[in-house]
Amino acid sequence: MSATSRNVSMLILSVLILTLLVMIVLGFMLGFSHPLPWVLIVVLTVIPFIHDKIIAKRFVEWKDAYSVGHKDIDLDHKKLLGMINHLQTAVHYQTDEDSIENTLNELIEYTKYHFSREEKIMQDHNYPGLDEHKQEHAQMVDQVTKFIDEYRVDKTRTIDNVLQFLKSWLINHINGSDQKYRPYLKP
Repeated sequence: MSATSRNVSMLILSVLILTLLVMIVLGFMLGFSHPLPWVLIVVLTVIPFIHDKIIAKRFVEWKDAYSVGHKDIDLDHKKLLGMINHLQTAVHYQTDEDSIENTLNELIEYTKYHFSREEKIMQDHNYPGLDEHKQEHAQMVDQVTKFIDEYRVDKTRTIDNVLQFLKSWLINHINGSDQKYRPYLKP
């Protein structure tokens, strides 16, 4: 969702809340026993819960099913998900661009560190699919670098593309390619 659409959504939400408040006040003019203002109060109190549910869908949560059975790799994956969520928060609440840029840079650096560490662990455990896995990592870094270059040119549109790519790629990679080396990890 672009910054413009977020602003429009917030404007619509604000107008809705203001309209409900006015209708509640006018509804009480019908009398305190009339059900209309009370129903509108219930609707007004439900709006924040609905809003929170919608916003929560933008974030990714760690699930035990994502585990590859190696403590360090699982901790890295959890940290990466947390960093993506941090970026999502920065974008959602429209923090300053320096903050978003710093978060992106930290995320890329940690991703490179994680890939290096993961590849070393796969090598230590003689994982036969190591070369293919390295290629996936390199393609991901190239794609994210491309997105970030686009973001630096057009900050309003591409940050959402970066977030969507990071979330879907990481979850799909953990559940797909990373699970393939799980049997090779010796305790």
